Amino acid sequence: MCELLAMSSRRPTRLTFSLETLAAHGESTGRNRDGWGAAFYQEKDVALFREPMAAGDSPLVRFVETHGPSTTLAISHIRRATRGAVTLSNTQPFARELACRMHVFAHNGDLTGIERSGNFAFDGYRPIGTTDSEHAFCALLERIRSLWDSTSVVPAMEKRLAIVSQFAADLRELGPANFLYADGDALFAHGHRRIQPATGAIMPPGLFLMSRQCADPDQSVDAPG
Repeated sequence: MCELLAMSSRRPTRLTFSLETLAAHGESTGRNRDGWGAAFYQEKDVALFREPMAAGDSPLVRFVETHGPSTTLAISHIRRATRGAVTLSNTQPFARELACRMHVFAHNGDLTGIERSGNFAFDGYRPIGTTDSEHAFCALLERIRSLWDSTSVVPAMEKRLAIVSQFAADLRELGPANFLYADGDALFAHGHRRIQPATGAIMPPGLFLMSRQCADPDQSVDAPG
């Protein structure tokens, strides 16, 4: 299975060590060698870096680790190709525009038959690549775009969370559904189940949460590893 990393912070910071640790799991001889990507929010836009190659062998990863932009919201992904060729179009995170801001999505799991499921529509948004993950992203945008009827007002968190929660429940009917989604205002993280290193079984937890807080609210914090 792929691996996910997200960071949300009160003040701008860099991923640095966190991204280095994730990239180490994407060595060319390892399981997650089929691509990597990282999206760094800059207000409503994102700086997006992606390559369909092993993160552990990428000079671009080294550059981003040391020179990547400071941000309060970032999503990163390393890929193990279970569906779709090893191409840029199949490399996560995926980013699309909605209501004059970029939305970003990354998924870990296996969503069998999502493109044929009656629970998901693909009218206004269609995948560029062939992964089930991008199909999921397009389906989420279809559901949530009705909330973004104004380009200047961010929809209420309760309304966005209700749609994302129901979307996650529908994804779980198809298979393991761990995902990260950001709309430039908030980060939504859904942990379902994944392969556990100790047993090899596919079971919870799907994601882990780490939280750090400064004693001084004006002090900046490096993202945890």
